[in-house]
Parts: sequence; structure tokens; C-alpha cells
Amino acid sequence: MPIAGKLITFEGGEGAGKSSQLTRLAVRLQAQGATTLSLREPGGTTFGEKMRDALKQPGSVIQPSAEALLFAACRAQLVAEVIGPALAAGKVVLCDRFIDSTVAYQSGGRGLDRGLIESANRLACGVIRPHLTLLLDLDPLRGLERAAVRDRGQADRFEVLGPAFHQKVRATYHTLVQEEPGRFFVVDASRPAEVIEEEIWNEISRRFH
Repeated sequence: MPIAGKLITFEGGEGAGKSSQLTRLAVRLQAQGATTLSLREPGGTTFGEKMRDALKQPGSVIQPSAEALLFAACRAQLVAEVIGPALAAGKVVLCDRFIDSTVAYQSGGRGLDRGLIESANRLACGVIRPHLTLLLDLDPLRGLERAAVRDRGQADRFEVLGPAFHQKVRATYHTLVQEEPGRFFVVDASRPAEVIEEEIWNEISRRFH
């Protein structure tokens, strides 16, 4: 499979299984001879991992605008330090959350001006955009239940915001899909992981054969 120098992002709400599917895809790509790099947001750099702790820590009081700017700062560092060089080297970069998360969570969920969020994304990313975005779509109530089991009840700052917030996030993701149907591939994340993995692989094979 001649896939190289591509950025594939995984998006979705809490408990949708993004990190698990990212790992499964990385294994299958490597078996086909691709060199992959798996990342997460916020994170992937020393700066990003430090900010991740602050952004996810339950009880942290961060204003929505400050929160959005911190995500953008982490992204700018990740793009410049890691993603840009990896793409230039021909690697397939798999990222758990990217620009769409900020639009969905900080604009859709928090209610910040979308134009400002997208300006921050452009500043952070420059010309780099995902070649494919896999949206793992799941009802927020089910996703929050999954996340609670996974985290053994230790919910992070976003998981404690409740269903109404996460319904807005999901609705915003679907708006983004309608606006850029060519970039997104929507996956029903309520099904078994093996079924989802196969559907994602079929789409990867179709797009990058």
C-alpha cells in the first residue's frame, strides 16, 4: 500500500475508542510496510504533555478562552516539532484528536466564537491539514459510561461536564462532516472493536491504495 507522508486524525467524543482504533490501524499499516508515528493531543512533546496534565486535571479552573489557547499552543508545538518533520520524512502520522476537537469542544461545547477557534488552528498548523479524519461517532451517554468504566470513576475535566455539553460536541462534529465530507469518514462506534477496525481498514485501503 503506497501510503506515506499522510496525516490521519481520530476524532469523537469521550469513550468512543479513538486510542484503541489508532493502535489497531498502526499495527496494520506497519504490517504493510508503512512507517507510522502515533500521537495524542494535547501531548506528543514535553510542553504538550505538561499542559495535558493541567487541561485534563479534574478540578482545574481554566477559563474557556484560556483553555482554547492552551490547546492551540500545544498543537503549534506538536506541528512544528513532530508532525511537520514526520510528514516530510514520509511517515504516516496517526493523531488522537487534532483541529476538529477544538472546534467541537471549545466552540460547540463551550460556545466560543468558531471563527476565532479556526484562526488559532490556522496559526498553530500553518498549511498542515489532515488527509483523512476518522470520526468515531457514539451517543454521548454511552460514551461517558464507557469512559467511567475505563477510568474507574476518575473523570477528567471534560467527562464531568455532563450529557448536554457532549451532545453539543457531537452535533458540532456532524456539522463539520457536512462541511467537509471528503475529509471525514464517519464510523458507528457502538459496534464491536473488531468490526470498526475492519471498516476503517477498508476505507484506508480504498483511499490510499
